[in-house]
Formats: sequence, C-alpha cells, structure tokens
Amino acid sequence: MTQTLVLTIIRKALLTILTVASPVLIVALVVGLIISILQATTQIQEQTLSFVPKIVAVFLTLILLGNFMLNKLLSLTKDLYGLIENLI
Repeated sequence: MTQTLVLTIIRKALLTILTVASPVLIVALVVGLIISILQATTQIQEQTLSFVPKIVAVFLTLILLGNFMLNKLLSLTKDLYGLIENLI
C-alpha cells in the first residue's frame, strides 16, 4: 500500500463525509437562522421553539435524501472492500 493510495482513500472518505453530512447540517442551519430571526423580531424567547422545527426539518431531510446518502456510503464501502481484495 503506497502513500498516494492512502491519501486517495482519505480524500475520498472526507469528501463522502462532507457530501453525506452537509445537506442535514445546512437545513438545520437555515431553519435555526429563520427561527432565530423570528424570535428576535417577535421577542418570543421560548426554548422549545428553536428545537422542534429543527428536528422536524432534519427528519424530513433524512427521509428525502436518505437514499442518496446511503448510496454514497455504500459506494465508498464497496470501493474500500475492493481495495482490500487487491491487497491479498
């Protein structure tokens, strides 16, 4: 196993992590920002008001993009198992 192969594996893994995690994080960030702006303009300081919409938005994102995320992770796993086969 060469150094370039290891660096390629690490690069692919990091890109996969970013690709899989970013939709959920972006949705949570946007919903949190919208709720914060709403709370600031209406002066409602209820703690649960910020958590419930974020949880619902994250669950909806996981439902809508779960198949895409799973396929990306499976593709990386298949590539890694293929590399293991070539080493033996």
